Amino acid sequence: MSNNLPRRFLPALFLLPIAGCASIVDGTNQTLSVQTTAAGQSLAGAQCALKSNKGTWFVNTPGTVTVHRAYDNLNIKCAKAGYQPGIATVASSTKGMAFGNVLFGGVIGAGVDMADGAAYNYPKLIKVPMQPAVTASAAPTAATVKPGQPVD
Repeated sequence: MSNNLPRRFLPALFLLPIAGCASIVDGTNQTLSVQTTAAGQSLAGAQCALKSNKGTWFVNTPGTVTVHRAYDNLNIKCAKAGYQPGIATVASSTKGMAFGNVLFGGVIGAGVDMADGAAYNYPKLIKVPMQPAVTASAAPTAATVKPGQPVD
């Protein structure tokens, strides 16, 4: 009976090198929430584009979108009528399990996860601040400014 014991653990020995792979655990995609704000309050209905070297994704706020994980920054640009465009950039961070690849999956496992983006995470919630657009009536014009009067 003790002769069968090593045979039972043989499949586990083949799986051990890939146990630390981030691509197996979390995959190469990540779901994010995007919110827009104005004056500290939630602003719904903005149309946002998220862009990295892995692609471009679109979402209306507040909303969720699934993006491809990457080492590169994720650039976000949001638009809504009556507001200036909201722009944000978020950096990815290296997941802790990516370092486990070096121990369990070797350099090859870590290299694969870094190349396909599985070793990285973006923040789960991205808030993009927006400002109301400056209207032409709010800006002083030649007709509303008298000669010799200082312009604020």
